[in-house]
Amino acid sequence: MKSSLALLWHGLRRNVVAGTRLALFLRVSALDYRVSPPDFAVLLAFIAALTLAGGLLREGTPGAVNFAALPVFLSQVPLVLGACVIVATVFSRRELVLGLGLALFASDPLFEVAGAALTFALDLVPVELAVALGYAFIAWGAATALRALVVFTGWHGTRSAAAAGVLLALIAGLLFFLPRSELWLPDLPPEDPDAGPPSIADERLFHRQQKLLDEALARLAPERPGVEDLYFVGVAPYSAQDVFVRELRTVRTMFDERFGTAGRSIALMNGTDTLAEVPIATATNLRAVLEHLGKVMNPDEDVLFLFITTHGDERHSLAFDLPPLNLAQLTPTALARMLNDSGLKWKVLVVSACYSGGFVEPLRDANTAIVTAADATSSSFGCAHGNDFTYFGRAFFNDALARTFSLTEAFEVARRAVAERERAERLAPSSPQLWIGASIREKLLSLERRLQAR
Repeated sequence: MKSSLALLWHGLRRNVVAGTRLALFLRVSALDYRVSPPDFAVLLAFIAALTLAGGLLREGTPGAVNFAALPVFLSQVPLVLGACVIVATVFSRRELVLGLGLALFASDPLFEVAGAALTFALDLVPVELAVALGYAFIAWGAATALRALVVFTGWHGTRSAAAAGVLLALIAGLLFFLPRSELWLPDLPPEDPDAGPPSIADERLFHRQQKLLDEALARLAPERPGVEDLYFVGVAPYSAQDVFVRELRTVRTMFDERFGTAGRSIALMNGTDTLAEVPIATATNLRAVLEHLGKVMNPDEDVLFLFITTHGDERHSLAFDLPPLNLAQLTPTALARMLNDSGLKWKVLVVSACYSGGFVEPLRDANTAIVTAADATSSSFGCAHGNDFTYFGRAFFNDALARTFSLTEAFEVARRAVAERERAERLAPSSPQLWIGASIREKLLSLERRLQAR
């Protein structure tokens, strides 16, 4: 028994070292691998353990193994072996099925480590570099797979080209149709009743809310005749995760400084550290803000920029959460009614949430532009506790709108960046959406020219 375990451990070391040398383009041969069904199984178990450890390292404790992700993880095996069956048939060499399949997986430990580093790097670099890194990572994986083919078969003209096409099709299929699922899921930080965080249940904070809203509305500067003023309204209504409040704070500051909304911006937030300073985010407060702006803004000149960042569900309902209050959720129909009742004409709406594409159809009209972080049937990503941005928020606001005043240009940059990041992390595409009404196009161009002149 001890001897068998030692052989398996020796085989694992050989395979991981050979896979690493293969991916680093160092000298390696087919004989450097130890190929057998037990060695293949041990290698897969090691990769799963490494993936689990990487998730634990990134997310920390407490948490739990995500057993629901195991079928997705294991589904790679028949797909890879199926491609190797085709390659083995092309070369009439049955032994290639297991040998080449093992070699393709043997480089995964290095790619797991590099992928984790890339995930952190994407948060720190400009969007152009992030896109380049994503392409480079994919190209590296493809080149490694092709090198494995050459190591095990050599190069034989047409047959090798056909086999290479099979492996490239496999990689494309894994990237686009098999989203990565994390094997480790962190728990949300538990609430400590003894720590005494601020709560809306505190009578003083509860009764302060109307005053905070009245003061915020009173501070809004009036419109300027002859000037296309931009008014910013930001809503971060989900209190259980601070990423939404963090994101809104940064976006509001950027709009005040870069887009000239200082004195003409207002935020509604649900966060434990904002209860004494910022009006809470409720559907009622949002309606009050929009009604007030309908009286302040010039309907022919001024533009409303409404940004909502939160969770969404398959029914296209946006999550408004602030325990112990039982808040009404925001639906597309309810938001459309609020905007219609306010009398506001020119509107740019940005909804960052899962399934937010469901807001496009009910809200679109000739005077409205709508940007959503996902289509009506897909999730968006990056809403982890402690993050500064969601994936879409970082790409659209922090990277794209920080460099351009064009809504369409910023959306295209963000759409490509989000798609690259999702492919690099093997996530299902969120497919951000953009709708621009026919009449507001010229208004946005005029506003863009004015902001550039500033």
